[in-house]
Formats: sequence, structure tokens, C-alpha cells
Amino acid sequence: MQASMRRLAPVPLCAVQPFRSRTALLSSGLRFLSPSIRTLFSETGVWEKDYRTETRRRAEEWWHPRIMEQWRRDALDVDSSRKKFYVLSMFPYPSGRLHMGHVRVYTISDTIGHFQRMKGHQVLNPMGWDAFGLPAENAAIERGLSPEEWTRSNIQSMREQLDGLGLCFNWDREITTCLPDYYKWTQYLFIKLFEAGLAYQKEAVVNWDPADQTVLADEQVDENGRSWRSGALVEQKLLTQWFIKTTNYAKPLLDALEDLPEWYGVKAMQANWIGECTGCYFDFKLKINGKETGENLSAYSSSPEMVYGAAYLAILPSHRLLHGSSSVRSALQQAFQPGRDSLTEVTATNLLTGLEVPVVISHKEAFDDYLDTVIGIPDGSEEDLSVARALNLSWTTVLKTHKDGGQTLINSQEFSDLTREQAFHSITQKAREQGVGGHLTSSKLRDWLISRQRYWGTPIPVVHCDSCGAVAVPEEELPVTLPKVPSLTGKGASPLGAVHDWVNCKCPRCKGPARRETDTMDTFVDSAWYYFRYTDPHNTDRPFERHLADHWLPVDIYIGGKEHAVMHLYYARFLCHFCRDQGLVAHREPFWKLLVQGLIKGQTFKLADSGQYLKREEIDFTGKEPVAVSGGSVEVTFEKMSKSKHNGLDPQEVVQQYGVDTVRLYILYAAPPEQDILWNVKTDALPGVLRWQSRLWQLVTKLRGARQLGDVPSPSLLKKKELAEAKKIWENKNYAVQEVTAHFTEDFLFNAALSRLMGLTNTLSSSTVRVLQHSVEFEQALAALVIMVAPMAPHLASELWAGLCSVKNPISPLLLRGGDVLQQPWPIVDPEYLEAPDFVELTVLINNKPCGTVTVPLQVSKDSSRVQQLVLESPIGQKLNERSIKRAILSPRTALVNILVDE
Repeated sequence: MQASMRRLAPVPLCAVQPFRSRTALLSSGLRFLSPSIRTLFSETGVWEKDYRTETRRRAEEWWHPRIMEQWRRDALDVDSSRKKFYVLSMFPYPSGRLHMGHVRVYTISDTIGHFQRMKGHQVLNPMGWDAFGLPAENAAIERGLSPEEWTRSNIQSMREQLDGLGLCFNWDREITTCLPDYYKWTQYLFIKLFEAGLAYQKEAVVNWDPADQTVLADEQVDENGRSWRSGALVEQKLLTQWFIKTTNYAKPLLDALEDLPEWYGVKAMQANWIGECTGCYFDFKLKINGKETGENLSAYSSSPEMVYGAAYLAILPSHRLLHGSSSVRSALQQAFQPGRDSLTEVTATNLLTGLEVPVVISHKEAFDDYLDTVIGIPDGSEEDLSVARALNLSWTTVLKTHKDGGQTLINSQEFSDLTREQAFHSITQKAREQGVGGHLTSSKLRDWLISRQRYWGTPIPVVHCDSCGAVAVPEEELPVTLPKVPSLTGKGASPLGAVHDWVNCKCPRCKGPARRETDTMDTFVDSAWYYFRYTDPHNTDRPFERHLADHWLPVDIYIGGKEHAVMHLYYARFLCHFCRDQGLVAHREPFWKLLVQGLIKGQTFKLADSGQYLKREEIDFTGKEPVAVSGGSVEVTFEKMSKSKHNGLDPQEVVQQYGVDTVRLYILYAAPPEQDILWNVKTDALPGVLRWQSRLWQLVTKLRGARQLGDVPSPSLLKKKELAEAKKIWENKNYAVQEVTAHFTEDFLFNAALSRLMGLTNTLSSSTVRVLQHSVEFEQALAALVIMVAPMAPHLASELWAGLCSVKNPISPLLLRGGDVLQQPWPIVDPEYLEAPDFVELTVLINNKPCGTVTVPLQVSKDSSRVQQLVLESPIGQKLNERSIKRAILSPRTALVNILVDE
């Protein structure tokens, strides 16, 4: 009774009051239950024999606030002796409602967080909100609200939903990208890019979304030429836009992938996106009749070592210089002859070599990949040679070929006599040092377009002055906050342009009249650095303290959808490389391991002839094949959950029906993280998960019952057969600990980990009563099993642990050390289990049918002929008398021999 009383109130009720408002999801399914229906051991000290629905609901209601409060207290315990572990799940856009994809990704991060804390690590598992962007602005326009009001309301709702799922985040580090205390530092980092020459403005032919009335980056246009968000057919427009020169980091970003572990194919996707970095851009100044025009241009060369042999610079007919407000537009248009290579009076001076070459408008409609400006070098290309000859251009030969086939440079100033490879490195290095190009990149990669002509985004901290040009807002004047606007239409130019009191300002440099930049930043800028801010979220003096970022980074495991495998990861990696070069952090790469999770797909029904999606109630399931109630055959598929497809699931409804732990276990068991889950409650893993929880409960019930039989536990009372049974339990426990730990740390196959735990459950369930009564092995194995279940099903495991620790006359010290299950250290493999045994027990099959076991010396256990002889000499050998043995097959994976004989 004293043991029971100790478990009544592990956490004072006053300590959990702040979490009452977050338990609505659980409480909604509990308030209808009368306390007299079922009792909970943690409340009353009375153990329920069976794990029923009411017991599950009461356990989750009781343990939910206590688990979250314990996590909060652990997070405040800063112990420098503990190793850090930073688990990060991609933060959500606050749409207002969680979907099952959210539940999956955050269940995975929560499970890993609990596991790593039990391993003794100081764990950071933060949460925040990717709160700027078009969806909030469009939704607010539809509802007549401000985006700020809409977003704030959604964040409150989603936070309550996340808490209702029992997810333990470090809420004291919560960030919201649309708040000035966050986007002040987004603006700060933009200014750092601007000062480094990596943020620039230019006219460009851009992708225009006519539905959302904004510019899209190339990555945001799908293969059908449609917007990734609105689905509208994208148009081409010429606009002055802000870019970030990510191409300068292409080669370092590509090379750094080699040092990262496998990323579920994402490394290959990143490498393919960047392309082969075998060329570079050089910077040019444009002139007409020897006079500078003020226009600068970057041109690509795939043979930068031969840049001293340039004959011309070629642009496409679609180039911005022919269509925008450029000072050379008139001269180019006068010379342009469609379908022909057109020599112009515009010249380009290479800022590295000092050589001046003519600008040619190419007859081509496109160059390789995304290039629109290239350097023509006759020595490097037959095509370039043909153009130069046709236009009667002069150039300098820069290559000398030797008898052995080797080539060296000539007429290339200090680079003459170098091999092509040596010159490649030396010339590009000098261009980089002088800031005139030379950064190795591919022909398929373009700079990051970040301008958006919408309101709900981070203001670009730049003012435009007629005298000084584009000037960065001083750091002490940050943040440049979004002004209030009377209404939003979502059409035309940026709404900020109409807020005259905000737009009109003074130039920070000359104090003359100026205008603020009215474009806002793409939300990918906000999410490119949020993992830094989590390490120091309340800092008002800088984005983050370096020592804190250096302590937590790199993120040990980053979890999210594969749809972000290119854009977001590329931008985040770029910004981390940039911050490293700025001395803000020590690490170049922000993420160590990447865990990409698949979709949760729902069953869809659509008419075969029209493709119209139908609701489930519109389907007749009485026949062999489902048909539409209205008539017509139906196609049944699994697709990404969506309201329009009538196949979505409300996580709150699913949790209310099955419970938090059941949903968590199902998500982890139904498929490996990177694979899609096909949700179908009639045929999938949900029933199995429900049964397993009941079997776990029964194990504790059996042990408690066995210890009530009167005998004081004494392992010395066990007989030989029972000792062998106890040893089998010990072996299975150690095997489970070894396998589950590996799955939690290496491949994250939680489904395989759960299968192993179910196997251990089977072993324990078949134990005899005397083994339950007297063996320490059963007790230790059950304790290890409950502890290993805890990260995945924390509420159930917490109640199981409470019942287990109050068992009568415990033998194992594990049950006497106190604390809830999530405060227990993770089990370790017993050292003697890892020692090589002298003998191995082999399972013997005869023609694939089990016939018993035989013990053989370890050194001969892999020798099929010796094993066959020992089997014949054993009692099993009597079954083989006078039968012709064809073959003895040893299993390479387990201790098993299959002897094939003639029937």
C-alpha cells in the first residue's frame, strides 16, 4: 500500500495549472466519463486489470500535463556536462488547422527528442511559425481581416492543437517570423548580404503569377509552367527586382555535400539542382563609342582559363538590355536583326583582363540551360570561332598545343606558360580576389530572386535616393516595420507604395528626400536562418550570440517533407555558409542528418469517366466493387489528403477516437518515415497497434498478479527449465535494446523498432507463472520494454511504469530508483551479452519443419558438415536414421540449420 501511495501525485497539481488551457483536445473526449466507471492507478492506487478505452483516456488526461511540465523543467536544467542534441522539425505555416502531415513530422521529432533526453543529452526541440506569405494575405482579403489578425488567431489555435497532441516542444524558444523582433534580424542579415555585394537590384524578365499578382522564383514554377501555389499559368514580365547572388556559393555548397551523411536521396537532388560547377561569370562594364554607359553585365564562360582570348560577348534577343530601361537599349535595338548574329556598337570591358570586346546579339533563342549572356572564345569552341569569323572580329590566340598533346597558355599576361588546369584555378582565384567574378558555378543555376510585390512579408531595408542610389537602412533604425494599411486587394503593385507617410523618408547618407523600397522579401528568406534564432530567441542586440549558435549547431537531425529538398535546404545552406564567412558562426553546414518523411495519403473515390471526386457517403460498397450511388464506375486510389478530394482527416477527430498514443504508434509503425502512409483504418496497422497496447498492459497486470500469490520472489527457486526460459528472456531483452537503440540513432526505422518491441512482448507474454514470480530477468525485460515504449507512447508508458514500480516485492533495482518513465535512463545492453559465447544453440529444421535444437561449439557453428554430424549424434539424429541427407543449409542471419532429406 505504501508503494501505491507513493505514486498518487508525482507532480503537484499547482505545477500543471498553466497547461490547463492546452488540454482541450484530450478533455473533450473525457468530460463525459463519470469517475465511478473506471479508476486510474495514478489517481487511486487501484490497478485496472484491462486496458480499456476509458482507462486510456484517463491515463492520457492524467499524464499529459505532467509530461509537458517535466519537459519544461528539464529544458531549464542547463547542465554543461551533458552533450547537446538539436532535433528540428520544419516549422509550419499557421493555416489555422493541423493536418495529418503535421502530426507525422512532429510525432517523429517528439519521439527522437524524448529518446535523446533519456540517453542523457541536453535536447533542443523548438517550435515556431513561418508566418509571412501569400496565403495569409489572400485569406485575410477574402475575410476582410488584416493578415496580422488572421495569423495571430491561427497561431493560437494551432498551438493549442499541438499541445493537445502531447508534443513536448521548447515553447520558451518560440519564434514567429512576422513579428518585428524576428524580422528585424532578417533585415540585418539582408544588409550584411547587401554590404558584401551579394544582394543587388536589376531589371529582369521574371515569372509573374497573374492570380497572386506577384513574382515567383524559377523554383516556384512547376514543369507545366504553373505557379507552385496558385496553379495559375505563369507569365513573363520585365521588372526591377532584388536578387541574392547565391551563384557565388555554388561550388562550396556542392563540395560540402560530400562531408554530409546520406540524406535519403536529397544530396543527389541538391547536387543536380546546383549542377556541375565548371565555369564562372566575369564582370563587364558597357560602353558606346568609348563612353561608359553606367551599365554593368556579368557573362558566363565554361572555359575561364581562356578569357584572354575572348572575341565578343553574346546576349539573347530576350535579354533585359533590349527590353528594359537600359541606357544601351536603343543602340542594341538598332543593330538587332532577328535570326542573325547582330554586331552592335556596344562594347564590354572585362574588369579582370581590361580587354574590350563587342556585344553581339545572338541569333539563338536560348543558350545552354538558363544562360542569357556568354563570352565568345574562338579557341575554345568551333561555334564561337564560326561567329567571330562571320562577323570579321579579331581575337588573340591563347592556347599552345605541345607535341605530347598538352596545352599551355600564351598571350595571357602573368598566366602565360601555365597549363590549362593551373590557369583555370589561378585566373578564377584572381577574379574572386578582385571582386570581379570568378566564383565557380554551373550554367543551370541562377541567382535567388527574393522580391515580392505583396504586403505580408519582411520589408526590404533599403531606401532609394536620387543622389546616392540604393542605400541600406542603418542598423540602429531597424526594424523597418510594416505600416498599417486600410485595405488589401491583392491586385497590382505593392500595397506599400500607397502608404505615403511610410514610403517617403530621408536618405540615411545625404539626408535628402528618398523613398523606401516597397517590395517585400520572399518567405524563404525568413526560413533560411530560423534554426539560428532558436538558439538565442530573445536576443535584442543581435540575431544570436555566436557561442550559443556554435554550441547547438549543426542541427543533429532535421525533419521535414521532401518537397523542401531543393529550395528551402539550398537557401538555408547558402545562408549558413555566408554567416560562416561573416564570422557569425563556426559551422558552414546547418544540418547534419536529414530525415525526409513521406505523405499520409487518404483513400479517394472518383468517377471513372469524369474524374470527379466523390464523398465516401456517395459510394455504394455493397457489391464486389464500389460504385457511385448516382451510377457509374468508381476509381479507388490513395492521394495526398485534401478537402477538394474528400479524403482528409481531422487530427483532432482521429485522436478523440483512438487516443494520442495510438495515433503516434500508428504513424510510427505504418511505414518507414520516408515512405507514404496509406490511411485506411479497416485494413492497416491501427487494430494491431491497439491490441499491442492491451498486451503491454496485460504484462504489468500478470506480474502484479503473480507477485500477489504469497511467495517472496527468490531466483534460487527456479528449476533448470525455468532458468533456461529466464535466460531466453534475458537474451531477447538485450537483442531488443541493441536493435531499437540502433533504429533510433542510425536509420530511424521506427516501424522496425516497434516490431522488435512487439517481439519482446511476445516472449514475455509466453512466460510461465513461476518465471514471473521469481526471475529478475522478466522484471528487467519488462522494465526495459516499458522504457523503450515511452518515447513513442509516453502516456501509456507512464502509467505502465507507475504500475510496474509499485509491484509487490520488486527484485530489480530498476523499479526502486524513482522518477517517471521519461526520467529513466535509456536501457543499455548487458556487457556479457556482447561477449562471444563458447557454444551456440542452433534451431534444427528437417525439410523446413522445426524439430528441436542442438548445442554446438561456436568455432564449428558455420561449418555445415560438422553441424550435420553433431545433429546426427544428437537425439534429433534418430529422426534421420536410414534417410538420405541431400544437404544441410546454415542460415547466414540466425542460428538455424535446415537439413534437406529424401521423403
